[in-house]
Amino acid sequence: GVTVAGVDVGGSSREEAEAILQAQVGPRADQPLTVTAGDVSTQLVPSAAGLGVDWEATLDRADSQPLNPVTRLTSFFTTDEIGVVSTRDEAALASAVDGLRSETDRASREGTVVFEGPTPVPVDPSTGQNLNGEGAEAALTEEWAFGRTVDLPVDVVPVTVTKEGVQRALDEVAAPAASADLVVTGRDGKVATAARQQIGAIVGFEPDGNGGLKPTYNIEAATGILAPQLVSTEIAPKDATITLDGGSPTVVPAVVGDLVQWPKTLEALPELLRGNGSHTTAAVYGPVPPALTTEAAQALGVKEVIGEFTTGGFSAASGTNIRLAASEINGALIKPGDTFSLNGYTGPRGTAQGYVESGIINNGRPDTAVGGGVSQVATTLYNAAYFAGMEDVAHTEHSYYISRYPEAREATVFEGAIDLQFRNTGKTGVMIQAIGGASDLTIRFWGTKSVDVESITGNRTKPTEPDTVTLPAGDHCIASSGAPGFTASDTRVISDHATGQEISRNTRTVRYDPVPIVKCEAPAAAPKPDERTPAASPAPSAPAESPKTTTPKPKPNDGE
Repeated sequence: GVTVAGVDVGGSSREEAEAILQAQVGPRADQPLTVTAGDVSTQLVPSAAGLGVDWEATLDRADSQPLNPVTRLTSFFTTDEIGVVSTRDEAALASAVDGLRSETDRASREGTVVFEGPTPVPVDPSTGQNLNGEGAEAALTEEWAFGRTVDLPVDVVPVTVTKEGVQRALDEVAAPAASADLVVTGRDGKVATAARQQIGAIVGFEPDGNGGLKPTYNIEAATGILAPQLVSTEIAPKDATITLDGGSPTVVPAVVGDLVQWPKTLEALPELLRGNGSHTTAAVYGPVPPALTTEAAQALGVKEVIGEFTTGGFSAASGTNIRLAASEINGALIKPGDTFSLNGYTGPRGTAQGYVESGIINNGRPDTAVGGGVSQVATTLYNAAYFAGMEDVAHTEHSYYISRYPEAREATVFEGAIDLQFRNTGKTGVMIQAIGGASDLTIRFWGTKSVDVESITGNRTKPTEPDTVTLPAGDHCIASSGAPGFTASDTRVISDHATGQEISRNTRTVRYDPVPIVKCEAPAAAPKPDERTPAASPAPSAPAESPKTTTPKPKPNDGE
C-alpha cells in the first residue's frame, strides 16, 4: 500500500521499487513545475532550483514496516503516501526563490481619487503580497516530486483605505472641487482663474488612518497658476538706490510694494472648493517692503570719496572692453561685511556681451583674445580699493611688469581662472563709481572716510635678463623688445582717519619675470643644389655661434 510521490510501489522488492521510481519520478526534476503564490502563477525547473531525489533515503523510508499488526493488516486495503526524501542545494534553492519574487511580489495600492482632466476618478485599494521565502523553500522541497502545482505561501500586505472611504472622498470632496473653476478676483476688474481641468494639480488625497482619505491642498501649485494672471494689479517693491547724477551721492527713495498675499488669499481653499456652486474669492493685497529701504540706504553713509585711482594708455580695442566692464561695475553697492568679486559682478565677458578681441599676455608672450584690456579695470579697481582701506581677499599680479601700473600694486583677471576680490570691513557702505574715458579710466569709492592709507614702494632687487624667442612670422607672432625682470615690494600703512594712529602695516613682495624678446622671422628658403659642381661631403667644423634662443615654459594665462 506504499506510494512515493503518487507512484505505487507496494509489494515490490527494493530493486523493483527503485527502477519504477527512477523511471517515473526521476524525470520530473527536469520538467517545468507550476507554482502559485496568491493569485500569481509561474513555473520553475526543480533541478535548476537545486532539488533532486535521495534515492537511498527514499527507499529506506518505503522499506520501513509498521510494528502494529492491525496497521500491517489494513495496509492491504489502504495506501500510505510517503513522498520522496529530497536533496537540495541551499544556495541554488534560495536563488530560485528570490527569482520568483519579481513575479509574485507586488506592493499594496492604497485607494485614492485622481483627476482625469476635470473628472475625478476613484482608484480602488488593492492589497499587496510578498513571497514567504522560508515557507516557499519548504513547500518546494516537500512537494516538487509529485509533478503537480505547488502552492507557495505569501504574506499579505494590507491597505488602510477602504473602498467605501474612496467613494466618500469622491462624493464629498473631489466632485464638488471639480464642479466649477476656481476664480480669484483682483483690482481693476482683473480675475485669475484655475480651470476645472487644473484642479487636479491643486487637490490631492492621502490616507487618514481610519479607512478614509484626507484631502490635501497644494497652495504653491495654486499660486503658480493664479499669480501670473494678477501681476498687472500689483505694485512691485523697489529698492532704494544711490545715484551720482548730481556729482555727489543722492539716495533715490525705495518703493514699498503692494502685492497679492497668496497664502492669505487661499487659506480658505478647503471650504471654498467644497461647495457645488461658485468657487470665487477676492484677492488679499498687502504691503511688501523693499530689500533696501530708504532709511537703510541713508544709513549706509555713502557721502564722500574714500579711495580713487586713475590709469591710462590703452588701445582702441582695449578701450572698448575697459569701458564696457567699467559700466557694469559702476554703481555697485558693497554693504558692510560683503565681498566684491569682479568676475562675479561682470559675469561672462565674451562677444555675446559686447566684448571684442584685444591684447593679453598668454603663456609668457603677447597675444590677443576677446576681453583683452579688462586687466586695466582690475588694476584700477584694486588700487581704488587699496586706498579706500578694503580688505584684500584675492588678487593676482601680472607675471611681467607693465610700466603704466604701480610696482607690486596691480592686478590681472581672467574669466574662470583669476579673480579680484575685496571685502568691506567698515561699518558703512561703499559704492563704486567707474568712469571710462577715451584714453583713461577712473574708479572712485564713495563711503564714509574712516582710515587713511599710505603706499610705500620698495627698491627693485634681483634683476633678471630676458631670453630671446624666435617664432614664425604671422598673425600669432607679436614682436617684443623685451624687458628685464625684477623683484619689487609695496607696503600698505593704514591709519585711523580721526586720530592718525597706525592700525596696520603689511608688505607684499612680487617677483616679475623678464619680458622675453620676441622675434618674428619667416622660414628661410632651402638652397638649390649646384648642378654644375658635384656635391662634396661636408668637412667637420666647429659649431657656429648663434644668438641664445629659448622657448618659455608654459604658464597660466596672465590675464585679459
